[in-house]
Amino acid sequence: MTLLTSDPRSAPSARREPPASALGVGPRGRFPALPRPALEWTPEVQAATAHLYERVARVIPPVEWPFHAPYVKAINDLKHVRNATILAHNYMTPEIYHCVADHIGDSLQLAKLAAKSDADIIVQGGVHFMAETSKLLNPNKVVLTPDMKAGCSLAESITGADVRALRRQYPGVPIVAYVNTSADVKAEVDICCTSSNAVQVVESLGAERVIMVPDRYLAQNVAAQTQVKIIAWSGACEVHERFTAEEIQN
Repeated sequence: MTLLTSDPRSAPSARREPPASALGVGPRGRFPALPRPALEWTPEVQAATAHLYERVARVIPPVEWPFHAPYVKAINDLKHVRNATILAHNYMTPEIYHCVADHIGDSLQLAKLAAKSDADIIVQGGVHFMAETSKLLNPNKVVLTPDMKAGCSLAESITGADVRALRRQYPGVPIVAYVNTSADVKAEVDICCTSSNAVQVVESLGAERVIMVPDRYLAQNVAAQTQVKIIAWSGACEVHERFTAEEIQN
């Protein structure tokens, strides 16, 4: 397996925030403005959220619930008014994961759920590449991401410009992208894969060499299971890199 030596995380172009329009914010007037909720801890809020607090009582102290509860109630009320669904990644905080999310899962599971959604609005509780994926699967829906700065170190390790540079460096060599990439990157590659079907996707291309981006560890695992020569981009998840085989064994 060939590992490209440049460190993409040091490149100044590796972190780019997509404009709001890229995530499908609808035209003005499509959803009329509603009164802003008071977001205060009241007996009404306490009663309306008591059953939800039971789900998180072991991880959110009683003294903190009066801060979260008004937001939980307001969000749940609003999503019914707007016919919105909230897709929350497994890494969300307890008050989101257990109290406002309609569906939970990893990035692939959320993408599948987004494709089946009949809601008018999809709110993506996760990093922005997940919201982009939901928009790709639902071009006519409004997809909202609460925090445009919620990024993924793996997805940010490569850009569409990097993929174009790879094509110039390796003309004719097909490029496979892990689904945990931006829409910018997906638009430039030949095909996408998941961690479970990566070997199958690589071998389906019928090529002697294949470039895999951006996860070098996924590329290494694929290289060990196929005769296809893998050229790997040197991207990685900053969290995954912290784990060692010794830690797993212990």
